[in-house]
Amino acid sequence: MDHLNKRFNLDHVNKLMSNERYELLQPEKLIDNLSINENDVVADLGAGAGFFTIPAATQTNNAVYAIDIEPSMIQLLEEAASKQSISNINTIVSNLNVIPLADQILDKVISAFVLHEVDHLDTTIKEIARVTKHGGRIMLIDFKAIHTEAGPPLEIRIPSSKLVTLLKDHHFNNIITKEINDSNYMIIAERN
Repeated sequence: MDHLNKRFNLDHVNKLMSNERYELLQPEKLIDNLSINENDVVADLGAGAGFFTIPAATQTNNAVYAIDIEPSMIQLLEEAASKQSISNINTIVSNLNVIPLADQILDKVISAFVLHEVDHLDTTIKEIARVTKHGGRIMLIDFKAIHTEAGPPLEIRIPSSKLVTLLKDHHFNNIITKEINDSNYMIIAERN
């Protein structure tokens, strides 16, 4: 499958920040699973327009890196952060095959609804491991590998069991998989 077919359709950007999506996912509650503290360095990989980035940035006084492949998404995120007077977000336009951050810089990592879009999942998980400190915590959220009305095509969805195996292969442990709702799952893991 052509990687462009896997990418989010930017015509639907309003859905990403809709009240319905906030009610369904409650990003602040999901982020609580990371236990972000005021000194943590955080990254949101595939940050989009800031659905998870902005709530994470309110929980730390340190840097929050928002990385997304789409410059237009980064621009929307910057505008939203500015409106809320949030100044600790550093935006980066990049794919996730090579994350442009130093080794072991991150205490907490969020990657929500993007891993099914990456070209090389194993490479991306390896990169997440590289940039996460030993003892650091990650939260991965994606679509269940079942047919649902909303979300990406079934053939590009990643079963949670496959992500768990990749995480174990790349030095993560204490892995917990949770169902968020009928369509989505979350995986919390620690870098060992």
